[in-house]
Amino acid sequence: MGAGLLQHALAAQPEPLRSLRVVSAGVAARGGERVSENSILALRKAGIDISGHISRPLTDELLQDAIVVLCMTESHRAMIQLQALTPPRHIFLFREFMPQRGDKEIPDPYGGPLKAYEAARDEMVEAIPSLLEFLKTRLAAPEAR
Repeated sequence: MGAGLLQHALAAQPEPLRSLRVVSAGVAARGGERVSENSILALRKAGIDISGHISRPLTDELLQDAIVVLCMTESHRAMIQLQALTPPRHIFLFREFMPQRGDKEIPDPYGGPLKAYEAARDEMVEAIPSLLEFLKTRLAAPEAR
């Protein structure tokens, strides 16, 4: 859901943000599985179609190619840092750049009711503006090029 929301938001931005490619991969995902029906329904309500999304496991190649790695929870970040051959330097929580204090993690709704998916979606939507601002500054930084 995060990849779909972020890609949708980036499409409305000027270059170079518009051209960023968002790749979704899971720390415990098996490749080739369809997205959950509740994920599809939650994003459909926001006007975004992710029905064609197929899961893929996170690989060292994906991590090395990324200018930014975004996680939903601290446990996901820790798993990536422990499992990666070369831990990424630019790994953040999706909600890390929000100005207010409070929980920066987004609980994984996997297997839960639609309301849990909608709550996760809403937490991601709330984070998009601050995430876009971070990406603007990240792309302007010399080491990001």
